[in-house]
Parts: sequence; structure tokens; C-alpha cells
Amino acid sequence: MTVRELRIPLGERSYPILIGPGLLSGNDALAGLARGRQVAVVTNDTVGGLYEARLAASLAGAAALVSIRLPDGEAYKNWESLDRVFERLLRERFDRRCLLVALGGGVIGDLTGFAAAVYQRGVDFVQVPTTLLAQVDSSVGGKTAINHPLGKNMIGAFHQPKLVLADVDTLRTLPPRELSAGLAEMIKHGAIADPAYLGRLERDLAALRACDGAALADAILRSCEIKAAVVAADEREAGLRATLNFGHTFGHAIEAGLGYGHWLHGEAVGAGMVMAADLSCRAGLLDAPSLERLRGTIAAAGLPVRGPAWPFERYLELMSVDKKARQGTPEFVLLERFGATRVQSVAEAQLRATLAACTG
Repeated sequence: MTVRELRIPLGERSYPILIGPGLLSGNDALAGLARGRQVAVVTNDTVGGLYEARLAASLAGAAALVSIRLPDGEAYKNWESLDRVFERLLRERFDRRCLLVALGGGVIGDLTGFAAAVYQRGVDFVQVPTTLLAQVDSSVGGKTAINHPLGKNMIGAFHQPKLVLADVDTLRTLPPRELSAGLAEMIKHGAIADPAYLGRLERDLAALRACDGAALADAILRSCEIKAAVVAADEREAGLRATLNFGHTFGHAIEAGLGYGHWLHGEAVGAGMVMAADLSCRAGLLDAPSLERLRGTIAAAGLPVRGPAWPFERYLELMSVDKKARQGTPEFVLLERFGATRVQSVAEAQLRATLAACTG
């Protein structure tokens, strides 16, 4: 299997995404970035034991190399973990030329990127995503953040990596639940931007869930292409990039309300996309057959299609702490059809009807 390469076109901040097998065992691009610099690998207790030794060959030229291992899970994407990273960097006297390497899933990638964005007012970092969700979504585009008990990803910064290494071999150790969580973001990309890609995902779901390397590499590349185009056009989410949050207003509310880590991010987004599509129908945009098609695809990917049975007021409270909310009033990414979206507020009666139909 050949290594695929995609470049995120952001002028002097452009960077490559490499997708393929064997990228952890020795990579010239990463070795070049690490040479002569202080390097900190930020990972978690699970991933570090599996892959950190493999990554060491690419970091052999570093002037200093330290490992920072954090607890595993969304519940640890917080100030305490962030401070552990800062404390280690300061104790090791890492300077402004240092390089941080995020080895793990979206939690590690988001937290390490945020640490890089603010440590000494900004240092370089590299994304080495080891989950499908991170390879197709969170590692691409420069969004970095930690969670707050009142809202997911509400504290962060835009900070682009220097390189993304998406080694598909790491996906073979993922539990089926984690693999399905990544499929949610891929389905989202097809729904909002590329109906043909959505159809391809539907056709290849069995191969993707069986962790077929070639099928995964092709699909990861297409998802990254879609996200790269959006990021290049709207890096800081002034307009177009908000469409990447299809299903996320509901999904983030589910994650915060249940407690981070109870549902995986992709699981919450899966149910959130069904809820957003249902709301799109009630707003007079999406047709009913498209809603049922999307619901069926999400279910076939092994994802939930209903949210928790909470009162309307609880959902509204959670959704009011959302990056798209305007002065506490939630706005939603809605589908007009597959490949066409809009962002808008909705009537309370429509939102109530969707929550009644899609929860419990």
C-alpha cells in the first residue's frame, strides 16, 4: 500500500498529511522536524505502551527527548492534564524551539495542540493520530482545546501542526466501538459535502468496520480532502467551517450532559446527526427519505441514533453553551440535501418535536 499525501494550503503555515502504513517506524519528515530540538511526546497510558517505542526511531536526532503520559479518556481533557504538560516542559527547561508530538486520539491531539499554542506563546507540534476519528477529523485543521464541565472544547486556540502522520496500522488495535466512532465523522463529511463519498461509505461499511487497510486509507484521504478544502477557505470558522459541526450541537450537549467519556465523541455525533437531520425536515429543508437513509447508515456503522431521554429544558441549557450559539440561543447546522447545508436558529416547537422524536 502506498503512502498518500495531502497538503493543507495555508500559505507559510501549510503542512502535509501523510496517510498509510508503517509511518511510525521511521519517517523522514518527522525526523527532520525533530533534529537538534528538544522534543516531548505527549501520549496516554494505553497508546504510549503500544506505539511510543516505534516512534522513537523518527526522533533519534532530537537534542532531548521526554515522554509525558496522561491518563486515558475524554474525562482527562482538562486543565489538570494541561498543567501536567506545562509542568514537565518547564522542569525540563524546554525553550521556544521545542517540538511537541501528540501521539494518540483526539483527546491527546486537542490537548497537546492547545499546550503548543500557549506554551511560551506558541511552539511547534506534530499530530500522530492513532484513532480513526482523529485521523479523519480532529488532527486536521488546527482546532485545539480542552473541555470545561459546562461545555466541550470551549477553551482553546487555533494552532496548526507542522505535520500529520496518519498510520493506518494503528487502527488494527482499535476496539470496534472506537472504529465506529471514527466512521461517524466520515459519514458527516459525506453528508455535508460529497454525496458520492457518502454512497461509497455505505457500500464499503463492512470493509471499513473490518479494518481493511486499503479501504480505510482511501476513505481517510477523502475525508481529509473535504476538511482541508473547508479549512483553507475558512481557517477560523467565520462561516463555512461551521458546517463541519453538523450534528455537533446535539452531540456536544450529549457528551457534556452525560459526563465526558460516557459516550465516545463519534457516538454522540452519530445520534446528533440524526437529530439535526430530523430538525432539518421539520424546518422544511430535508426530505424524509434522506433522513431515513442517513439514520440507516449511522445505525449500520454501529452508532446510536437516539439521544438520552432528558427534558427539553436540559437539552436547551446544554446547547446554549455552544460555539455557534448567539447570546445563549443555539444555532444548528441543517441539511438542505446531501451536500448542501445552512446554519440557522429554529422555532422552539420544531426543536421540541425533534427532541421528542429522537431521544429516549
